[in-house]
Amino acid sequence: MRFKTRGSLMSEDRTEEKTMKFRLGKRMRVVRRSLCFISVVAVSLAVLCLHIWTSRLYSVVDISNRAPPEDLLDYGVLVPSEKYAHIAFKLKTEVLGLLPLNSCKCEAAPSLNLPLQKHFMSPAYAFNFSSVFEPSELVELHRRREEEYRSHKQRSQSPADRLLIAKANSPLEYPVQGVEVRPLATILLPGLSLQDDVQRKTYTVNLTATLGTFNMAAEVDEVDVSGSGEMRLSVSSPLLDNLNRQLQFITYTNTIFHPNTADVVQFGTGSHQTAFSIKIRHPTTPKLYNPGSTSGSDYNISTLVTIATKTFIRYDKLRTLIDSIRKFYPTVMIIIADDSEKPEKVDGPYIEQYFMPFGKGWFAGRNLAISQVTTKYVLWVDDDFIFCPRTKVEKLVHILEKTSLDLVGGAVREITGYSTTYRQQISVQAGDEHGDCLRIRRGFHHRIEGFPHCVVTDGVVNFFLARTEKVLQVGFDPRLSRVGHLEFFIDGLGRLHVGSCDDVIVDHASKIKLPWKSDEKGQEYAKFRYPTGSVGNFRHELFYFKNRFQCLTGN
Repeated sequence: MRFKTRGSLMSEDRTEEKTMKFRLGKRMRVVRRSLCFISVVAVSLAVLCLHIWTSRLYSVVDISNRAPPEDLLDYGVLVPSEKYAHIAFKLKTEVLGLLPLNSCKCEAAPSLNLPLQKHFMSPAYAFNFSSVFEPSELVELHRRREEEYRSHKQRSQSPADRLLIAKANSPLEYPVQGVEVRPLATILLPGLSLQDDVQRKTYTVNLTATLGTFNMAAEVDEVDVSGSGEMRLSVSSPLLDNLNRQLQFITYTNTIFHPNTADVVQFGTGSHQTAFSIKIRHPTTPKLYNPGSTSGSDYNISTLVTIATKTFIRYDKLRTLIDSIRKFYPTVMIIIADDSEKPEKVDGPYIEQYFMPFGKGWFAGRNLAISQVTTKYVLWVDDDFIFCPRTKVEKLVHILEKTSLDLVGGAVREITGYSTTYRQQISVQAGDEHGDCLRIRRGFHHRIEGFPHCVVTDGVVNFFLARTEKVLQVGFDPRLSRVGHLEFFIDGLGRLHVGSCDDVIVDHASKIKLPWKSDEKGQEYAKFRYPTGSVGNFRHELFYFKNRFQCLTGN
């Protein structure tokens, strides 16, 4: 048997100790390297995030309802210039009678009393709508109507509708934009002038139209006019002032009916040629909603807002939603679109339930529900939402009343306490013959002055308040039967001014499934709500053909 000496044992202990120190040092170096790597990655991510957030400083923009700037228009062009007041002219009453007077009267057109007239012709009639109201209520009703009309005009008009006159740099002076005539009606053409510094024996200008004719509301001395009542008009005179005086009386009459188009008028003299457009269209008929009486600055939510939802099978969640609404808004109308196979009647005051064919679909239900709304605003909610003290519909009404927004979304709070607003920036980039490119990014465009919790964006969560008229204009594609939401905002791009406020919150019902509770209805709902197969492909087919998109990019 071999025995180790004390010295050899101590030597082995030192060797083992060195080995342990070496291994420990190696491990420490690995740990330090790992910590260094994590630190570098963390610092890099922090710098990247800082760069992203600081590179996009969101501005605060005032989008309150206000009229376009008045100083864009030189109102002198609407009346004859005093510069030419000394030049004589003779009015043509047959042309003047065609011009609009902006003073319509509710009087039946006079008719001849002919034998058997009532058997062959409908009698002329006139009806004054104000006669159906009591005099005591008419004053207040008229005040509310005109207030709504002013708000409508401020939202629907833009600086692009204002009359602008291009000064004579060419040397022709003509209207750049803002000239408009109703179909088959007559207007005076504003702002036509020739500012020629060269002495000529005769000054001549020509106008050519394609959808109407020109005429003269008055005749000026020493001016020759040819082409009155035709699509091509020539005006000439040896006196420049007389020529310009005559140009102030040129009328345009639309002769080819189209409810919404434009005529491009060619305007020229000698080698100088230009063109301007005349919009031919019926003015938009306002669709106003009576807001009802208000008490001070408070809004009458029951007369302003209707709550709309679509349900399918989940009647337990629907009734929970209704109960939560009634805690805060007991008299607000609730409209329900229901395409369940075995529908259950949901009773209660201020509730309208509309039944649809089984499985008709998500967007079809939205169309049905909103089509029955008679109030100024519609609040869309999913049937598994729950109102809470922070679901202040008044705040959403306030921002729509005070801004040019058409739709404003709130926030949805999950059971975890996290709230989402689902803000999306949507844009379309022009493409080639293969189609355009749809681009979707998370975020918003700018904040809204006076509303610190609100921003302007393009897409919001499934909890939003909107102007009923605007939602009906865009509509919901009923082909999207099971999956769809952002498609509505894509269809509304360019027609909807969208906002989002994170201080108006609705709760989302819990999606946690308890193992001891039967969930047959939940399973049946999931089978329809989350179908497998070609649903995704069908949405892509719609994007490709209906919207002419070739691709989608996003984050």
